[in-house]
Amino acid sequence: MGIFINKLKLTLFVAFLILNSCTMEKQHEAIATWKEEILETEKNFADMAESEGIPEAFLFYAAEEAVLMRNNKLVIGRKRLQEYFDQQSSSGQEVHLTWKPDFVDVSSSGDLGYTYGNYRFSYTDSTGTVREDSGVFHTVWKRQKDGTWKFVWD
Repeated sequence: MGIFINKLKLTLFVAFLILNSCTMEKQHEAIATWKEEILETEKNFADMAESEGIPEAFLFYAAEEAVLMRNNKLVIGRKRLQEYFDQQSSSGQEVHLTWKPDFVDVSSSGDLGYTYGNYRFSYTDSTGTVREDSGVFHTVWKRQKDGTWKFVWD
């Protein structure tokens, strides 16, 4: 009887290892898929900022509870984002913002992710001089109920 129980324990242990490795493989595949979704969203966001304008892109990709930190101040919620962008009117200035993430990660549950990388912002001032700024961005993304990704922090 002891040999039977030992064989049964060994068989159950091996079955556990096999099932666990399958589950882990599926989890790795899911995480890779979610990372690709976030990168695609980030690319579409940057493309929209260039083609349709910065305010339009930020408002489109912002979650209702989105927060922007600008000049060491927080702009909280989509309504406040709209007001912020209304106050930032470019008055006919040529404005460009480009960015590309260098890194993406996502939670194991697939509901939160983040990116960071480099951005470049340029505009032409009233004298016709092009002004540029560059730096590092960090964005936190949250999966919405409809499955899309919207940023909650930028």
